[in-house]
Parts: sequence; structure tokens; C-alpha cells
Amino acid sequence: MGKRLIVTIDGPAGVGKSTMAKRLARFLAIPYLDTGAMFRSVAWKLGQGAWEWPEADIEKALSGVEYALSGVGEESVLALNGVPIGDEIRTEQVGMWASNVATLPVVRTFLKKAQQRLGEKFSLVAEGRDMGTVIFPDAPHKFFLDASVEERAHRRFLQLEAMGKPADLKELEAQIAARDHQDRNRAVAPLKPAADAVVIDTTEMDREQVLAALKEAVA
Repeated sequence: MGKRLIVTIDGPAGVGKSTMAKRLARFLAIPYLDTGAMFRSVAWKLGQGAWEWPEADIEKALSGVEYALSGVGEESVLALNGVPIGDEIRTEQVGMWASNVATLPVVRTFLKKAQQRLGEKFSLVAEGRDMGTVIFPDAPHKFFLDASVEERAHRRFLQLEAMGKPADLKELEAQIAARDHQDRNRAVAPLKPAADAVVIDTTEMDREQVLAALKEAVA
């Protein structure tokens, strides 16, 4: 087996990390790892208010949790205890729960080990918030995507609209700004670019331009 290739894509909520990571993974013919889905799935499994539980209770609840990864690019499938993770984790509410549990060292330690185990098995494009700084610090290709709060809220609004889900643009802006503040200021693994990451401001870029920049950097 050849040397595994790890590419990391970090950035704030709503910047388009998932879309770019999936398409770059397809270009490279390797799996895509949605680590945000791992945090969301833990939050969804534990439920509202779990971040206030005693650490021992959280450890017990996570003791039987295992992740598996299969497929390539957009067809990559992340499974929790053998069951593919679906849209049940994609609500704004679960996103806020995920941001809350992400502040807990016990959860971050558990998922760090789970993510690194997957990285030991596969070449992959890992997307999240601390992939290049904490999880895969030795990855040869690291990216940090960013965009204004207004642009990210607008993108999310269009995404929800296309899914037939009503949304309020100003409310989305407030939610994203709150998530940014929490993610960037948490004591454990705050959101920030790795020192050696390529930072791309996508505010004025379309998807094809962003993808082209990523492809050029890894070529």
C-alpha cells in the first residue's frame, strides 16, 4: 500500500467546506471525511443539554460509538455504529448543540482519536475546524476557507430555500455570527488557520474558482 495522502480543509460554518472537500476528494479519487458530521452526530446522539452532564456520563454514552468510512468523493459514506449518518443531524439546532459539545475536552479527545484512526486507514480529504491544527498537523496540504458572515448566511439561505425549508436571512446571520464567536473563542482547539495553511477568502469567489485554487495547490 502506498503512502496515505491527507488533505485538510478548515473554516467557519457555512463557508462551503463540505462542497469543496467532496469535490476535491473526487478529483483525488479518495474518501471525504466530514468531521463536522461526527460532532453533529455525537450531539444528536447525546441530545440537548448533554454538554452539562458529568464527564463520566458522557464517556459512558460514547463508549459504544464507532465510526466507519467508505466510498469516494461525494459518494463517501460516514456511518455511526454501522448506520449511515443522514439529514437528521443537519438542522441549525443540532449545529448549535454540536458547537456546545465541541467545547468539552472529553468529546474532542474521543473524536480526535476516532478521526485519526480513520486517517490511519485511508487517504482522505478531512473537513472541519481543527483538522490542520490538531487532528492532522503533519498533513502535506492544508487549507483554511473563509468568507464574510453575510455571504455565508446568504449561501445557507439559498441552500435551505432549494431544500424547501423556510429560513430568515437575518436570523441565519445571527446564528452564524454566534457560532463563529463560540468556535473562535473556545479554550480547547479554537477555530484558526494552521500556521502553514493556505488561506482562501471565498467571499467574492464562486465554487469553480475555489475548487480550481484547491486543485492547483495539491497538483
